Amino acid sequence: MSAGLRIGQGFDSHGFAAGRELRLGGVLIPGERGLAGHSDGDVLLHAVCDALLGALALGDIGEHFPPGDARWRNADSREFVRHACGLVRQRGWRLANLDATLILDTPRLGPHREAIRQSLAALLDSPLDRISLKAKTPEGLGLPDTAIAQVVVLLEAAAAE
Repeated sequence: MSAGLRIGQGFDSHGFAAGRELRLGGVLIPGERGLAGHSDGDVLLHAVCDALLGALALGDIGEHFPPGDARWRNADSREFVRHACGLVRQRGWRLANLDATLILDTPRLGPHREAIRQSLAALLDSPLDRISLKAKTPEGLGLPDTAIAQVVVLLEAAAAE
């Protein structure tokens, strides 16, 4: 491992679908529909996973958890992030900070923002003040039935224990 910093960027999008629970950042959000996807459709955690894997130059979530593999059908996306975090630790890195943006029309995320941040901090074993989450609407994009997540992570070399 080389000393210093590594940055990773993650992006994911899923359409809304009836009959599914909505999970964002590992938090169940009440509502009438969730996100379509082979796993639980947690668009935010998928982008987090891709950002972590990208910072390590280890590909993307689809390479580690192929969507055609029945083992991952309806899987809890927290498992994907735990896997990526394990790779981060194994390679001698730790999270310096995470900056995420969720883009969707509904539901409004204000009431859930802190719960999502806390979920991310716990999952990433990181202090809460290193986790940023913003919510935006897709104004003018014509995407009323889509959720998009963009995530950037900064990794720093872990101090020798």
